[in-house]
Amino acid sequence: MIKKGTLKYYIAGVVAFVVWGAFAIPLKLLKAYSSMQILQYRVFTALLIIAAFLLIAGRAKMKADVAVFKSASRPEKLKLSGLILLSSILLMSNWFTYIYAVNHVSLTSAAFAYMVCPLITAFGGFFILKEHLTPLKLVALGIALVSILLLATGSIIEVLWSVGIASVYAFYLIIQRFIKNIDKLNMLAINLVIAAVLMLPYFVMDGMAFPTEPVFWLVILIIALLFTLVPLFLNLYALIELPSSTLGIIMYVNPIIAFLIAFLYFDEPFYLNQLLAYGLLVVAVIIFNWEVISSLLPSKRRVEEIK
Repeated sequence: MIKKGTLKYYIAGVVAFVVWGAFAIPLKLLKAYSSMQILQYRVFTALLIIAAFLLIAGRAKMKADVAVFKSASRPEKLKLSGLILLSSILLMSNWFTYIYAVNHVSLTSAAFAYMVCPLITAFGGFFILKEHLTPLKLVALGIALVSILLLATGSIIEVLWSVGIASVYAFYLIIQRFIKNIDKLNMLAINLVIAAVLMLPYFVMDGMAFPTEPVFWLVILIIALLFTLVPLFLNLYALIELPSSTLGIIMYVNPIIAFLIAFLYFDEPFYLNQLLAYGLLVVAVIIFNWEVISSLLPSKRRVEEIK
């Protein structure tokens, strides 16, 4: 049951993933541009916006994080710096592969990735972080593997893109568990700074004409603000009261919205093997998250009280 006073946090979480699920709509408007060009201007624009926000309203947290870093030992600083660098590369790789998949592979392959992502994260957590997996969760991972193999019978390219998108983001999430005591908004700002620095040489040498079309800049601004920073703020707000496991369930709103947009708005074709694969994955998701799902359902006693 939803506790009193937490409804607004649930709404924030749902809205964040609904927005991310609709991300393909503005991306399709920029299909004429290269995926790297879209990524570059998304990063540069988002960085300018978040830098302005932090300078105005986030100085205290920035100073606190700098103090935490300075107080760490040399080995801890090196480890943290390496993790931050790796997380930045993984996050930008996720953004690039997602943009490319939406505009040049298929929207369903991008949506499928975010159905698989939490399961790959759990699988990585099991081997890397030595996290415990119950027999029920292992069964769910087995069903998810069957789903991926079934989807591969239709298009191995789409499966490779889906697994690739999901894997880089899953490992990004795993690395975040190692990075502690740093504000998540500051972490995103650092990720964007590193990404901008890494992309700058390519941006200079690429020699592509500077976009002057107003539509391009309007869509990039919408992507940077509405589809990057706003959902992040909503996610952070939701996590004030909601456990990450609950938000993990809400996360599946993202691919559901993306699938609906792919089939109903963009008229992407779908085949029997896809429907079977998606159906199996839904079963795997329900089984994997059954403990959390059952905790959100009204108890028998509560139902009797309502009656």
